[in-house]
Formats: sequence, structure tokens, C-alpha cells
Amino acid sequence: MPQFFLNRRLIILLVSIIILVALIGFSINDREKITLPEQFLRDSMGWVVGVFHYPANEMKGFFQNVNELRNTYKENEELKAKLEEYVELSVKANSLETENKELRDLLGKTESISDYNAIQATVIARNPDRWHEILTLNRGSNHGVEINMAVITSEGLIGKVQYVSPFTSTVQLLSAPARTNRISAIIQGKDKTLGVIEGYDDVREALLFRRIPYDADIKEGDMVISSGLGGVFPQRLVIGSVLEVFPAEDGLTKTAYVEPAANLYDINHVIVVDRTMVSEDDLVEEEEVEEN
Repeated sequence: MPQFFLNRRLIILLVSIIILVALIGFSINDREKITLPEQFLRDSMGWVVGVFHYPANEMKGFFQNVNELRNTYKENEELKAKLEEYVELSVKANSLETENKELRDLLGKTESISDYNAIQATVIARNPDRWHEILTLNRGSNHGVEINMAVITSEGLIGKVQYVSPFTSTVQLLSAPARTNRISAIIQGKDKTLGVIEGYDDVREALLFRRIPYDADIKEGDMVISSGLGGVFPQRLVIGSVLEVFPAEDGLTKTAYVEPAANLYDINHVIVVDRTMVSEDDLVEEEEVEEN
């Protein structure tokens, strides 16, 4: 009995192989029509493939989008880093260009004030609460700085030295509201008019030139310089220019608004100046040189 079932299975397997080979041979023949089983099988396979094809394409597109998004994010980060680097370099370049111009102007100013001892200095500190009053320099008594020395920029006078320590000094600006903050000055108009710079108008952002004779011919734009008569500031230091002239409260004199020549808000590099004292021996030597 077992031998019969074994032979039966073998016969079924052989018959199946023969039918399969026949179907394969039949299907590969050139035919205009296919049989119903083949149609059913093809349609079934097409439906199954269609069912899995759409989700597969969607998943493929999803992963492609994720990959593209990742690449885009990476490119954006690289571009952002390059942009930040460019902005940083641009700021540094502008800063260096500005500083270079300030130093060149300062050098030219140093060469033009041969009548004074010049000490170049840099602003190292400035109190926000007293921004328009004082600032600190990186030069002190060890560098030759003394109290009451005038301080200028390449544009003009900004103030005087108020306190001195061995390595730093404090400068009182022209705009500081102090009673002792006075400058003997001259308006270079049609005629030279002597007066005093005393006070600062925060609204007009201008210095006050007081004690102008009532009949003085002062015009807008006239240059204002230091007179050197006050015993503190040397002569011919540019202070500013006249903005407006109006009668003083006493009715006997006039007062003028003077626009500072120097920018009192943005100060980085300065020169501390003092009048050069010329001895009699030096004068004799100069006269001998001129005679020879």
C-alpha cells in the first residue's frame, strides 16, 4: 500500500511537470489571442502589482524628498555660515578702513601742529551715564600727560585732561556741564571777536559762545578757534563754527551757538597737546641759522 501511494505521487509530479512544460511551450508561441486562464492570471498579477506600485512610489518619493530636504538644510547651513563669515569680514574691513582713515588723519594733524608737543592716545573707556562728559585714555603721566592739557582729534578740540594717573588719564569733554569748563576763544569773522566758550546746549547739540560785543559782525559759518589767552588751551585749535547768534539775557552782549568741529559722540583716537616752550638759547640758535 505505501508503495502504491509513492508511485501515485510520482505520477502526479510527472504529469504536473508535463502540463507545466506544455503551458510554457504554448505561451511562448506567437499568438494573436491568449487563453482565459492566461488573461485572468495576467489581470490578477497586474492588479497585485498596481496595488503595491503606488505605495512603493509614494515611499520612494517620500525618502527622496527627505533626502533632498536634508541636502537643502545642509546647503542652507553652509550658505548661512559663509554669509556670517562674509558679514564678519565686511564689518572688520569697514572697521579697519575707518580706523586707518582716523589714524592717517591723526598723523596729518600731528604733523600740522608742530608748535605743540603731541601725545597720541586711544580711548579705552567711556561711561554710558556720562557719555557726553568724560572718557579715559591709555596714556598717563609716564607718557608725558599732565592735567589741563588740551585733547583734540583730527577734526578739532574735544576737551582737556582732568585727572592723570601713571598709565591712564581722564578727559573732560567740551560738552560736560561743569562751571570750570571754559575756553577763551576767537571767532574768525570779518573782524576777530574774542569771547568765551561756556556751556553746552543738549537740544541744539552746540557749544555756547558768550560775551560777544553787541556790535560785533558775526555770521553763520564763521570759524571758532582757541585764543590761547586762558592759560590752559594753546592757540589756533579748531573748536567749531557759528550756527546762530542771538542777544544775551543781559541785553548788552550776544551769544552764539557753535557747532563742534569734532564728533563728541564717536571718539576713538586722540592727540594730547601742550604748547612747546621755546628757550632763549633756542631762539638765538634759530637766529644764527637764519643769518648763515
